[in-house]
Amino acid sequence: MRAAVHPSPGTRISWWSKIIIAVAALQFCAPKEAVAQVATDLRLPAVIGHNMVLQQGQKVPIWGWATPGEVVTVRFGKQAARARADFSGRWEARLKPLEASATAQELVISAGHSLRFTNILVGEVWLCSGQSNMEKPIGVQGNQRPVLNYLEELAAADYPQIRLFKVAKTMAVAPLPDTPATGWLACNSNALEGVKFSAAAYFFGREIHQKLTVPVGLIESAWGGTLIEPWTSAEGFAGVRSLAGKMALPEAGGALSNQMPTVLYNAMIAPLAPFGIRGALWYQGEQNCVGAPNPPLYTEKMKALIQGWRRAWREGDFPFYYVQIAPYHYHTGRETPLAPYPEVLPEMWEAQAAARDIPNTGMIITTDLVDNLKDVHPRNKQEVGRRLALLALKNDYGKKDLVANGPSFSEMKPDGAAVLLKMKNTGGG
Repeated sequence: MRAAVHPSPGTRISWWSKIIIAVAALQFCAPKEAVAQVATDLRLPAVIGHNMVLQQGQKVPIWGWATPGEVVTVRFGKQAARARADFSGRWEARLKPLEASATAQELVISAGHSLRFTNILVGEVWLCSGQSNMEKPIGVQGNQRPVLNYLEELAAADYPQIRLFKVAKTMAVAPLPDTPATGWLACNSNALEGVKFSAAAYFFGREIHQKLTVPVGLIESAWGGTLIEPWTSAEGFAGVRSLAGKMALPEAGGALSNQMPTVLYNAMIAPLAPFGIRGALWYQGEQNCVGAPNPPLYTEKMKALIQGWRRAWREGDFPFYYVQIAPYHYHTGRETPLAPYPEVLPEMWEAQAAARDIPNTGMIITTDLVDNLKDVHPRNKQEVGRRLALLALKNDYGKKDLVANGPSFSEMKPDGAAVLLKMKNTGGG
C-alpha cells in the first residue's frame, strides 16, 4: 500500500489559498471576450440616458439588464432604489415621485460597476406617434412643404429645457426589449433639423413648457404612410370583441411589411414601456382612408390601440389626445382617386369623433387649417400643437378656464319655419 505524502507544516496550503489560486488561474486562462462580457452585463434601454426628462409626480420606472440574480442599485438625487435581476437578467426599480426640476442631475446605476447618466431634468413627458403628419419636421423633407415661417421657427427654437428623443424606424414580429434611437437631445435648431423631429410634437411641447415653466420631454415614434393596425398590440386587438382573432398577425421567419398588424408596436412602442410619461399624442388616419378603408371600424381600432398602450404602461388610463385628419382630395378632385368612394373622409371624421367616448381622450379638429386641398400635410403645425396643448393644459394641468375645444353641436329645436341650433364650447360667443 502506497503511503500518503503530506506537505510539511511550513508548506501546507489552506483551503482559502487554494480557492484564491484557482480563481486567479481561471481569470488568467479565461478568454478576453468572456471577461469583457462579465464587465458589460449591466445595460439599460436606449430611452434611459443622458439629457432625458423624468416624469414628475408619479413613480419613475428605471429598468435594464444585468447578470441574473445580481442586485442593482439606482441612485437619483437623494433617492436610492434596488432591484434584483430575474432569471432572464431583466430588473426594474422604481423611484418615488419626483418634483419638477430644471437643475441638471445625475442618475447612477450600480451592479459591480456603475453607469452614470448626466444632465437629467424632471418635468412632463409625452409620447408622440402616428404617420407622416406626426413625423413631418419643421423644415424641408422630401417633397413636403415646410411648416409656416419655418426659418423663423427654427431660428427661435432654443429651449434647453425641452428634450427630444426620436425612435428609429424598425419592425418586429414580437415585442422587442429595446429599440434603436438617436438618444435624448436638448432642443435647438440643430437638434430639430438634425433628426428631423416632429413639428407637431415640438409645438405641443413648446406650449406646455412656456405655460407651465417646467422641463418637457418629447418622444417621437412615427412612420409616414402607415395604418393604425401596425401600431396596435396583439393584446389591444384581443381586448376588443369586434377585432379579436380577426387580425392577420405576422409569423416568425416571414417577410415583414410596415402595414402588418402589431409590427410597429412591437419594435417602436413596446420597448419604450414602462418609461414614465404623462400621456400620448396620436396623429394618424390618412392611410386608413385609402386602399380598402372601413371607417366605421376605425373607432374600434382606436379602442384597441389605446387600451393596448395603456396596458403596456401599467399606469391606468393616461391621457390620449389625437388629431382629426384634415380635408384632402382622397376621392374627388383627382384623376385617379385614392379612396374607393367619395364619402370616405366624412365617415372617417365621424369614426374619429366617436373615439372621444374612450375614457380620458380628446380630439382636436383641423378643418380650418388647410390652405391646399391637394396637400395631405397641412403646414400650420403650430396650431395643431397648440390645440393639443390646450387639451392637456385644461384636462391634466388644472387650467380649467381654458376653452380647449372648438364649437360643437349640442341641440336642435324647431322654431316655426326655422330650426334653432345650439352649440357648446363657444367660449362665450
